[in-house]
Amino acid sequence: MEDDATRDRVRALVREVLAKAGPDKTDDKPTPTRFVNTVSESNTQTAVTRDESSKSVITEDDVRGLETGAVLRIGEDARLTPLAADIVNEKKIEIVRRASRRGSKTSKLIAIGADHGGFRMKEELKTVLNELGHRVQDFGAYSEDAVDYPDFAHAVARAVADGSSELGIMIDGAGVGSAMAANKVPGVRAAACYSVDVARNSREHNDANVLTLGSKTINSKQMRDIVTTWLSTEITEDRHRKRVAKIDAIQRQYQR
Repeated sequence: MEDDATRDRVRALVREVLAKAGPDKTDDKPTPTRFVNTVSESNTQTAVTRDESSKSVITEDDVRGLETGAVLRIGEDARLTPLAADIVNEKKIEIVRRASRRGSKTSKLIAIGADHGGFRMKEELKTVLNELGHRVQDFGAYSEDAVDYPDFAHAVARAVADGSSELGIMIDGAGVGSAMAANKVPGVRAAACYSVDVARNSREHNDANVLTLGSKTINSKQMRDIVTTWLSTEITEDRHRKRVAKIDAIQRQYQR
């Protein structure tokens, strides 16, 4: 009963954070509200069961009738409605995003968050991301009042896991706690990075989709260099993709 109460409290906190958060630039696409196992088409060799890549919005009618474990291809920028996401999760349907013919997009929608210790650096991060041409979805905190970093790391990780943001960046005092919290969300590979080399490696070798930073361990210039490198690096080698696939396979063993 105590565990149930704790889970309910955490979920309520995350819902509150999500309700307050919004992208700095408006987006008229519906935002999914459930976890969805989404991978890039270049990262899978699995045969596709159904192709809905011509649609910008995937509804429950598009996924109804698919068998458990089916593979659904959707467009690079497509969004799932909440009901569609529910069906996908219930049937453990794998979502494969069609690879862009243009290659990696220059502009990405990035979920960001911070606790009170990372608030000032988060505000600097928003400027960096805007300068790089990216859009920002800010999940708080919105002041230096004391808060708990797991709540905001969870919100950022969830946005990445359900596909409403493409990547996530979370800042607390050291970056370690937020990485631990974010990595509890299925589909998230969070990396705490303290240097440009580690940031590059986390993307090129591990396909990290959430970056965590420590405001007390790096300065503003280091933050800028780490973020710029992290966002400009992609996983390219098949040998690295195979190892990342093994990481995901370990996670699936412990999912109910």
